[in-house]
Amino acid sequence: QVRLVESGGTLVQAGDSLRLSCAASGRTFSISAMGWFRQAPGKEREFVAAISGTDSILYADSVKGRFTISRDNAKNTAYLQMNSLKPEDTALYYCAAREHWAYSDSPERYDYWGQGTQVTVSS
Repeated sequence: QVRLVESGGTLVQAGDSLRLSCAASGRTFSISAMGWFRQAPGKEREFVAAISGTDSILYADSVKGRFTISRDNAKNTAYLQMNSLKPEDTALYYCAAREHWAYSDSPERYDYWGQGTQVTVSS
């Protein structure tokens, strides 16, 4: 009913910047809060950032001050601006959305997920 497609992931050097996009299609009127998660090989899925239906924002401590989440409702698109990238940021980045207005740092609270986009940060 809702499709999320991430894009923008690539290979970059430490210290570089990168912007990820999440395009929503289908029943986009059902979407309220959105979030970004990431997962490295052999690791659990990790919360990165979220924005509520009322535009409140939450960041993980590991990315606060470096990453910025935003959304453009007219374009049905969410973004994750990543600055000062570090090798430990290397992961598959997922976009998620939920019908409830409140944001959450728990993956199980989200209703829809994208396929992921790979970000690799070299030293």
